Amino acid sequence: MPVSAPSLPRLQSPFIHRPINFTPSTFSARNLRSPATTYPRIKAELDPNTVVAISVGVASVALGIGIPVFYETQIDNSAKRENTQPCFPCNGTGAQKCRLCVGSGNVTVELGGGEKEVSNCINCDGAGSLTCTTCQGSGVQPRYLDRREFKDDD
Repeated sequence: MPVSAPSLPRLQSPFIHRPINFTPSTFSARNLRSPATTYPRIKAELDPNTVVAISVGVASVALGIGIPVFYETQIDNSAKRENTQPCFPCNGTGAQKCRLCVGSGNVTVELGGGEKEVSNCINCDGAGSLTCTTCQGSGVQPRYLDRREFKDDD
């Protein structure tokens, strides 16, 4: 009675287009290097959620790198240009009218009984104007990024 060799398993996978048959001749060095050897095609099935997740990941990385680079180039470009735009709140004077005394330098207080007391404004010390807080008294409108103070949280 002839004894036959046990059959080798047959592998099947949903990702492989055709099943792979393992035979003893498959493992010989001659067959592995042979140009006639065919390889199984691998099928990749991507569901819409995977495509969305990959797209969001790529977009996040691109934005995470792109936004800081954009701001750096804008800062460099603005430093090269001369800024001559007059400050909007003070009209280029560098000073703003005091809001408490309305520019007079004096504050009138009605005490009652028809009495009035006039004193120097405590906000502007009687000057009637304050240094513009937007341009810091220069009279030139600061650029958007020049008005911001970026602090490192480290």
